[in-house]
Amino acid sequence: MSTSQAHPSAPKAPRETTEGKVYTVTGGDWDEVAQAAARSDDERIVVNMGPQHPSTHGVLRLILEIDGETVTEARCGIGYLHTGIEKNLEYRNWTQGTTFVTRMDYLMPFFNEAAYCMAVEKLLGITEQIPERAETIRVLLMELNRISSHLVAIATGGMELGATTIMIYGFRDREMVLDIFELITGLRMNHAYIRPGGLSQDLPPGAVDLIGTFIKKMRKALPEYDKLATGNPIFKARMQNVGYLDLAGCMALGATGPILRAAGLPHDLRKAQPYCGYENYDFEVPTADTCDSYGRFLVRLEEMRQSLRIVEQCLDRLRPGPVMVADKKIAWPAQLALGPDGLGNSLDHIKQIMGTSMESLIHHFKLVTEGFRVPAGQTYTAVESPKGELGVHAVSDGGTRPYRVHFRDPSFTNLQAMAAMCEGGQVADVIVAVASIDPVMGGVDR
Repeated sequence: MSTSQAHPSAPKAPRETTEGKVYTVTGGDWDEVAQAAARSDDERIVVNMGPQHPSTHGVLRLILEIDGETVTEARCGIGYLHTGIEKNLEYRNWTQGTTFVTRMDYLMPFFNEAAYCMAVEKLLGITEQIPERAETIRVLLMELNRISSHLVAIATGGMELGATTIMIYGFRDREMVLDIFELITGLRMNHAYIRPGGLSQDLPPGAVDLIGTFIKKMRKALPEYDKLATGNPIFKARMQNVGYLDLAGCMALGATGPILRAAGLPHDLRKAQPYCGYENYDFEVPTADTCDSYGRFLVRLEEMRQSLRIVEQCLDRLRPGPVMVADKKIAWPAQLALGPDGLGNSLDHIKQIMGTSMESLIHHFKLVTEGFRVPAGQTYTAVESPKGELGVHAVSDGGTRPYRVHFRDPSFTNLQAMAAMCEGGQVADVIVAVASIDPVMGGVDR
């Protein structure tokens, strides 16, 4: 703003220049002049953060209206990673659906698979027929997956705050979990290991020993996070009272998972609506009363400790037995032996199918190509994922393919809280708030 001593009758309207608006002021009190200029300036600055931005956890676009360094309005722009998975499910049979859903939230594939398969089993009416060993392995893998998901949340969140050491530690420990997944399923992610009726195959030799080794290493590693972050005054100053969302806000916006538990409510579907035999496991539901990003970090850290407790109990509960439902009209072969081609086409397996009877071969062919029929109906099934309530609304019209499958993904729901957490705060705190939500865009866009 520039001033000049002009004649009182000179025009007072601002004029545009290459430097911006220039006001011609003709005397008067300076404070009044400044306030009048502020009132006449209705411009707002809108900043696009993303969709390609290192701090947005994927292709998330944040549209921020700012006044100086203060965020006055915040909105999310989503859809940049849309895969059409839910629509694609309508064109594949029920078992093939697992290969799609595992790719939704790619940091928690086993939860996607388990929720989907439990919904299919409920429609089939075979929930009580799932073998105990299959249920135990499902819990085992989900809890290991909870640890790996939280490690990524803490690692990436730390990196965005400048705490690169905690990022290195987080990914270091996650590698151990992915090694276990690779041994059991053959893949580090996108497993399609949990199937309607049970599992694709049993645990391979050496899996239990590897998990036992991991538990010992992880118990030693977890205190390092406390030393690095929990009591670190710089870390606490950056996280405390940032991304604030109280219990009333969580309830209004449907936020679940660590966000809700950091607001003091010990809501966990593993306790409230047990599934897969969770009622038989001994564990606590961690909470905090801070309602901020620091509380969410503490909750995730304690949840990893509780998950280790559950994994230990799973190893104790493992009993020999089948891992697929007995009904041959539903059960895909779960006793595969890898052949030289790595595809399960071992001579023993081929002899078993082709040497038994022609009817057996025809049945296998129809089961794999066409799939089983699911009685008409609909169901909603939910599990407690690392990010909150992961629900599946599955609808069947009586055919071999889903009529409709819709996921209530916690990342999508929790992301709605972004505006409530960020508006009125600093631009730099937006990054902390989004990191504390821990959204994964594969689950948001589906």
